[in-house]
Amino acid sequence: MSQDNNPSNPTQTTVSNSRINWLWALLLSAILAGTGYFIWTPGSNTKAQSSPKAEYLESQPIAVAAALTTQGDLPIYLEGLGTVTPLHTVTVRSRVDGELIRVVFTEGQLVKQGDLLAEIDPRLYQVQMLQAQGQLLHDEALLKNAELDLLRYKKLLTKNAISAQQTVTQEALVKQYRGTVEVDRAQVKNAQLQLSYTHITAPVSGRIGLRLVDQGNIVHVSDNNGLLVITQIQPITVVFTLPEDNVPEVMQRWGAGAVLPVEAYDRSGNLKLASGKLLAIDNQIDSATGTVKLKAQFDNEDKALFANQFVNIKMKLDTLRAVTLVPSSAIQHGAIGSFVYVVNDDKTVTIRKVKQGSAGAETVTILDGLVPGQNVIIDGADKLREGSRVKIIEHGPQQPSDNLKISEPSPR
Repeated sequence: MSQDNNPSNPTQTTVSNSRINWLWALLLSAILAGTGYFIWTPGSNTKAQSSPKAEYLESQPIAVAAALTTQGDLPIYLEGLGTVTPLHTVTVRSRVDGELIRVVFTEGQLVKQGDLLAEIDPRLYQVQMLQAQGQLLHDEALLKNAELDLLRYKKLLTKNAISAQQTVTQEALVKQYRGTVEVDRAQVKNAQLQLSYTHITAPVSGRIGLRLVDQGNIVHVSDNNGLLVITQIQPITVVFTLPEDNVPEVMQRWGAGAVLPVEAYDRSGNLKLASGKLLAIDNQIDSATGTVKLKAQFDNEDKALFANQFVNIKMKLDTLRAVTLVPSSAIQHGAIGSFVYVVNDDKTVTIRKVKQGSAGAETVTILDGLVPGQNVIIDGADKLREGSRVKIIEHGPQQPSDNLKISEPSPR
């Protein structure tokens, strides 16, 4: 066996070790070169170079908007959705059969109770009344004659000229005629009533809808649709709902005899339509929705509310007197709960934990943590922390909250 094939050849072992050492040295040099590059590259000193700028920015006051806490009264409103419901919706039908010979009303007209609306051909009912009156006259004449005979029979009976039975029979005949006359009088009144029904009048005051039957048609008492529909609009009511959680406080105020004002707004909630008051509260809660129905009444003097109209309702439940108020935008929320940033005299801010009470549309009552007259941040609080320096600014007109306008001194 030759020497080259011997694994234990010292020459081959020396060459392999030298190659490994060379590779390790190359790898170590690459690591050192990379480390040196990152250490000595100009960008590696960015933090050191930008530190003065960062310190300068941190030293500048942060632009914020602020408002003073105040003491005042806060009305408490409950809001719900409602539907305008008339007190009366009446379908006017004819109470006699006949031809509709005259229509007096116009569609959409406002009418008062008792106003003439239409007329049915009265001739048939005039004839019936004349017949009833004639029958009454006939029977009244019979009654009068029977009464005279009775008087004569009684005189003859005292002289024993006739039997007592004839007098008794005549008395019965008089009573019979009297009954007949009473029936005739009732028939006359009924005929007069039927004749009056040919003049169709408004049973309630309100607004007339679209005409359902035209002039010239034969109408019947049994017609389902009727001639027209009158909807009472003054006054008018709104049925609305509130969550069942509001029921106890509403019942407490309602039971104490308080008059609870109610305002109706349009679908957008911006336009006020009418003012009224709470009229009634339902006697049960809808288990499917967890709400209770309430009814409010409105004078509707300007006729802004229409039947079946959808409205937004605001009911004034109570008014909190002499409470500390802050804008709702001042309230922040964090790990400590609700808090505000209070502006100190040196234009730094302090975090102040607060206890909120009832809230209005744009203000919140503070039960603890603030007193009236303190300056609180209402915009820009997301940039602040404890001790931050601030510069008070104000909103420009019609500007969003992130577009702020620094107040300019008034000209002298």
